[in-house]
Amino acid sequence: MTIEKIIITIGSYAPDFELPGTDEQVHHLCRYLERFSGVGVIFLGNNCPYVKSYIPRLKHIQDQFEDQGFTLVGINANDVYQYPAESFEEMKQFCQDQQLNFPYLWDPTQDVAHSFGAQKTTEAFLIDHKGIVCYNGSVDDNPEDGDAVQAHYLNSAIASLLAGEEISTQSTKVTGSPIQWR
Repeated sequence: MTIEKIIITIGSYAPDFELPGTDEQVHHLCRYLERFSGVGVIFLGNNCPYVKSYIPRLKHIQDQFEDQGFTLVGINANDVYQYPAESFEEMKQFCQDQQLNFPYLWDPTQDVAHSFGAQKTTEAFLIDHKGIVCYNGSVDDNPEDGDAVQAHYLNSAIASLLAGEEISTQSTKVTGSPIQWR
């Protein structure tokens, strides 16, 4: 089966989703857009070395901007059949072990990842309150070493969005592990 690659472009509407979270709640993008000025959707995985490197930085971003009308939302779309360590139960354990301060959602059908056109874990999409994608790419320029980051792409995009300013860098190349497709 060949799946057509979808590419979400800057300025287009983000696809809505309804996914179960590790908190046992169902999460809808449209509900987040009603409550927040900006939503950062980031594709994660339980066992990706890039994700493990980025978790402290993602938690910091959530802490930094949550009182300003922003939330991060992590989504795991990895194929659980080939990679049992990506299961929903393992996601709950990952969330607890990493003490995530943002929702971690499961995309078991991979439909949401496909509709976003996501390719790698740690790929980020910043969405404004109208549902428009205004940034897509990497969290920053150094996935291996948070102390050596020179360009904080996602952080800068969020700050600009929340300040009502134009986002100077709207798209960057994503470094990460490929999403494990069926």
